[in-house]
Amino acid sequence: MNKILKDKSIKKILFITLSNIGDVILTTPTLEALHSKFPNATFDIVGDKRSKILFKYCPFMNNFLEKDKDLGWYGLILLIKQIRQENYDLAVDLRSDVLLYFIKSKKKLFKISNKSSINLHSAEKHFLSIKTITQDKPPLTNIWLSDYERELSRQIFSKYLNNRYLTLGLGANFDGKIWDVAKFIDLAKLLDDFFDVIILVGDKKDALLSREFIIGYKGTVIDCCGHYNLLETTAIIEKSHFFVGNDSGLGHIASAVRTKSFTIFGVGQPHRYRPWSKEAFWIQDENYEINNIDPKVVANNIIEQLN
Repeated sequence: MNKILKDKSIKKILFITLSNIGDVILTTPTLEALHSKFPNATFDIVGDKRSKILFKYCPFMNNFLEKDKDLGWYGLILLIKQIRQENYDLAVDLRSDVLLYFIKSKKKLFKISNKSSINLHSAEKHFLSIKTITQDKPPLTNIWLSDYERELSRQIFSKYLNNRYLTLGLGANFDGKIWDVAKFIDLAKLLDDFFDVIILVGDKKDALLSREFIIGYKGTVIDCCGHYNLLETTAIIEKSHFFVGNDSGLGHIASAVRTKSFTIFGVGQPHRYRPWSKEAFWIQDENYEINNIDPKVVANNIIEQLN
């Protein structure tokens, strides 16, 4: 048996995560498994500005160490200097193999290459990095919320008590991943008998999409795009009955808070990067043309999951 499996002295762990919101969320099963294995350990987590907020309320995090990508190699050097001030019992790097060569840790676990994990989901790939110290399977993803975010979401929904909420994520990080707003409008109309209120979530750059949706859809809409931070948006999705969106971090957020979801893929690899949940459903056109996907097909799939 690996020595570290017997070692009760693992008290300080360095965990190096990724950058994009969805990618970071897919590393949380590995983080949770490490916490379950070493419940008395504290974690220093390395990430960047985008991912920092996701760990704000992580109960076993000691420090968040931010890598400033805008500073390039200089930012990496500053991060290495900061990390080298600490002595870790275990370091796990899911991002790259570089940092581990410069830090002080009794045990170092490296990321698994894409080539050697080509048929695995990303959550499974990350989990392989710690397979030598745990025989479990990857748990579900997670995001930690406080009472503040949940109370805020209750206030947002307070005018619509006893209603069913469908939350839509209209945006994504580039056009090849964005289903036309007109198709989202058609979908919402097809689902009118199943949901009372449409919630729109996203950041400020999605505001134009939300305005287009509101013009074309005559039902009740709460537009949250650009008005709430990522954790507040997470609490809104948590309170929703179903989430539908493009291939973006929002679908992963839905899975992390146990909200059923349906992701519309354009380009991309859903077998590797779909939200990690048995209640996360998806569709992709065989030619990767997202706007070839028929709202009626999506609606029928969602209705099937509601029954």
